[in-house]
Amino acid sequence: MTDSLFFDTDCICAFLWTNEESLLEKIYPGKIVIPQKVYNEIARPTIPHLKARIDKLIANGSAVVMSMDISSEEYALYRKLTTFSGNNKVIGSGEAAAISLTKKYNGILESNNLRDISYYINKYSLKHVTTGDILVEAFQKGLITEQEGNTIWASMLNKKRKIGASSFTEFIGKTYK
Repeated sequence: MTDSLFFDTDCICAFLWTNEESLLEKIYPGKIVIPQKVYNEIARPTIPHLKARIDKLIANGSAVVMSMDISSEEYALYRKLTTFSGNNKVIGSGEAAAISLTKKYNGILESNNLRDISYYINKYSLKHVTTGDILVEAFQKGLITEQEGNTIWASMLNKKRKIGASSFTEFIGKTYK
């Protein structure tokens, strides 16, 4: 995979909350892009341990933070996605930044929030991956066992991540078999 991966807040946090960000480093070394808006959401003073984990990914060279120039095409799209005007579906700043950068750089959108973003995935023909897809890739590459996937999945659910199934085994069964 040569494309950059643009993470929204929920998707990257599924790994940060469960201390499993090393899986991302192993699967996508140097390809992880954190939009500045997502980084800002994670950098809130109430969750300093998540900021410390993302800062470690950045320091290791596994991830970069990317901002948008306010005069750029991607920023114009970001504003459109986050501001009500006409019929557009307004979404959160992290998702909007990830979508805008994914579109601009022809990357892969990493997001779980299908309810909010499916319309834009289809509208802009974006490549898209969820947390579940990432865990399946880790499993297929031998980085985790199915049981370890179930343990990680349960931890993510305990942290209120909405990842599409009640277990990793169930996700594999309904998505990949």
